[in-house]
Amino acid sequence: MTRHTTRALLGTGAVLLTSTLVLTGCGSGFSGDEPAGDSDGLSSSDDALTVLIGSSGDAETEAVQSALDAWSEESGTDVDLQVASDLAQELSQGFAAGEPADLFYLAPEQMAGYASNGSLQAYGDELANKDDFYPSLVENFTLDGTFYCAPKDFSTLALVINTQMWADAGLTDADLPKTWDDLASVAQKLTTPEHVGLAFGAEYQRVGTFMAQAGGGLVDDGTAIADDQANVDALDYVKTHLADGTFAFAKDIGAGWGGEALGKGLAAMVIEGNWITGAMANDFSSIGYTVAELPEGPGGQGTLQFTNCWGMAADSPNQQAALDLVEYLTSADSQLAFSKAFGPMPSITSAADQWTTDNPDLAPFLAGADYAQFPPNQDGAADVISDFNAQLESLKTGDPEQILGTVQSNLEAIVE
Repeated sequence: MTRHTTRALLGTGAVLLTSTLVLTGCGSGFSGDEPAGDSDGLSSSDDALTVLIGSSGDAETEAVQSALDAWSEESGTDVDLQVASDLAQELSQGFAAGEPADLFYLAPEQMAGYASNGSLQAYGDELANKDDFYPSLVENFTLDGTFYCAPKDFSTLALVINTQMWADAGLTDADLPKTWDDLASVAQKLTTPEHVGLAFGAEYQRVGTFMAQAGGGLVDDGTAIADDQANVDALDYVKTHLADGTFAFAKDIGAGWGGEALGKGLAAMVIEGNWITGAMANDFSSIGYTVAELPEGPGGQGTLQFTNCWGMAADSPNQQAALDLVEYLTSADSQLAFSKAFGPMPSITSAADQWTTDNPDLAPFLAGADYAQFPPNQDGAADVISDFNAQLESLKTGDPEQILGTVQSNLEAIVE
């Protein structure tokens, strides 16, 4: 069992696919025309750069500003950092006005829409550190064989356990669940009149881990697979243990999310991402907890990953400098500094050993990178997942086949 104390303060950074994004505007994208700039197709000028981010708080803003200042001093190119109060809206407005930021945080579910209307510059293959990114993250930002943008960092889901409740139930490291049967067994032992054994959000972004462990998912190689039997089995498993009271949705036990359920003692275990560490340190510092990898299901190990990339505007007049800045921001030194400041895991494999040395208690989160699935990145996927989440709220009394059948139909409408 990986033991964690609240000495380390890490920030939050979950990416949730729960909003409908309106993608407006159109960049030139240099489509159909010979691009300006150097032979690799990127524009070049003496213009300053503008960077637009959505920040989790002062720690993230200050860390990004510090990195931009260091790069600017080194490169001689000025950079203006803009912190959005509503990133999706301000990004859309910038494109619509024909004045997008040169670089910006971009979520996977936004990428397809902006790519299709020519707003994005696909620069992934130009990155000097292209081969250093985790393959699943590269795939996350690849559409129709084109690698669009550099993953800036990522998070995964793992099992987070209240160590006192674990010990009170007579459990030891040898009892860490390796299979679904193990998970059901320890959840039953941990369930008391005061708290449930396992809690998680009533959403695909948590329940989807069971789908992955069953060997399922939502989209595979461009094909919708929501109604596959593996997914039915996964939802049946979750439904069974929601019904017997050993599993619970966080909202059903009076918590807004898994971290609150763990922190308030409403659940002995939760399925959450590494952003939970900041919440535990800030709001529930008296609670001791440990992190373990999620158990295997019938299809093997499975978890979900969440990430953003550094999007680049097709209309940026200084893409060469923007590319250099992205390579700086995604270097091992920069990403390890970001991780220390506000919590995300580095998106490059060369930083893994140092990150694990710095954060040994959180190693199970990074281990998940080897088998993580990512939510669909097709245009319209956010709406499909939002509808799926609404249906999952009634899973305890619902019909998994019917729920997944609806998701399948919705996915088929957006997946070619």
